[in-house]
Amino acid sequence: MLQALAGIPTQLVARQDKGATGNVWSVFLVPGQIVKAARKLIEAEYSLEDILALDFNEGFLVLYHFNRWTIDERVTLRVLIPRDNPVVPSIASVYDGAEWHERETRDFHGIIFEGNPNLVPLLMPVESADLHPLVKSDKARLSIKDVLSLGEVVSSTGVIDALFAVAEAGEASDA
Repeated sequence: MLQALAGIPTQLVARQDKGATGNVWSVFLVPGQIVKAARKLIEAEYSLEDILALDFNEGFLVLYHFNRWTIDERVTLRVLIPRDNPVVPSIASVYDGAEWHERETRDFHGIIFEGNPNLVPLLMPVESADLHPLVKSDKARLSIKDVLSLGEVVSSTGVIDALFAVAEAGEASDA
C-alpha cells in the first residue's frame, strides 16, 4: 500500500492492528489529495468498499475504506474537514460507486462532495435536504482522540498527532 501512494503528501500514515480494527493501514490526507490518492489506489487494484463520515469536535472525519482482495490489505484514507465548510473533492470520477456513497454521506452529514455529478438526496426525502440526522449536537459530540487510536505511526507531519496528544495508547477504538 505504501508503494501505491508514493508521491502523495500525507499528514500521517499508521499501521493498524487488523484483528482489532479491520484495517492494515490508516492514512490521513488533506482534502486536496483524496482524488490523487484514489487514482493511485485504483491503479494498484484496490476496490472502494465505502465512504462515511464521523462528527467530532475537530470537524467531520471522512473515511474512505479500500481493500485489495487478492492480498486482503484493507486501508482507510481519512480526511478531516471543518464543520463550517464541509467540502471535500468527489472521487466519483475515479470510482463509479463513490457517487452513491458520497450522496449518502451528504444526506446524513451535509458534506458537499465537490464534483459529484449527481449530489441529490439518496436516502433522505428531497424536502428534507437540509436535515442531516447524523450531525451531533455540541453536547453529544466527542473529541477524535476519545474515539480513534492512531496505531503504529510510520510517518507524520505532526498535525494529526497533535489531535491525539492527550490520549493514551489503547484507550480508543478505531472506525
